[in-house]
Amino acid sequence: MKRILLAEDEEVLRMLVVDTLEEEEYEVDEAADGTEAVQLFGENSYDLLVLDYMMPGLTGLEVIEHVRKKDKEVKILMLSAKSQQYEQEKVIEAGANYFMAKPFSPLELKDKIEDILNER
Repeated sequence: MKRILLAEDEEVLRMLVVDTLEEEEYEVDEAADGTEAVQLFGENSYDLLVLDYMMPGLTGLEVIEHVRKKDKEVKILMLSAKSQQYEQEKVIEAGANYFMAKPFSPLELKDKIEDILNER
């Protein structure tokens, strides 16, 4: 079973995404902010990190910085309402592998995650 860390400060969106992914048999750990995400990453092994860009504590970019110091290989998908091209480039330069603009449907996210984890 693939394990995913979801860091999203909007509780309703986080619950919706977790429900969608768990229906697909993914094991999902939840973080309500960037600080909690870094803590969980330090304690567990993940196949994919799904990070919100703007979170309390540490931003998604700051989480990436912490993660990449320890793991250069784990896949990272950044979610953000900041969808301008220069923001997307900043996210990729920071070390994310993929970017998805908000708003999105849970099914779009599920499909994107399946593509990432199956390397399509």
